[in-house]
Amino acid sequence: MRPVLHGDVSAAARVLLMVPACAREALARRLVTQAEAADRYRKRLGKAHPFWGNGTLMAAALGWGRLPPERRLDDPDFAECFVAVLEALRGRRNMPG
Repeated sequence: MRPVLHGDVSAAARVLLMVPACAREALARRLVTQAEAADRYRKRLGKAHPFWGNGTLMAAALGWGRLPPERRLDDPDFAECFVAVLEALRGRRNMPG
């Protein structure tokens, strides 16, 4: 996966807002997996993946269509989604370093 910035986490968290709370952790992991796969696709074929984008987490999130507006970080629901994305990133297999 390409380097992760605040906007990437925010976009992924906004995707999580679109699903029930019980599905969010799995979806966060899925978005990270899609971004990693898209980055490998980009490196191998020299172009963006048709559904998951260019290997950024934001591109994978935008593949879900129009996202709800970004919320404040002190919004409890958005904060939970943001944390779920961070946890999915922390748990990924190909973590740099």
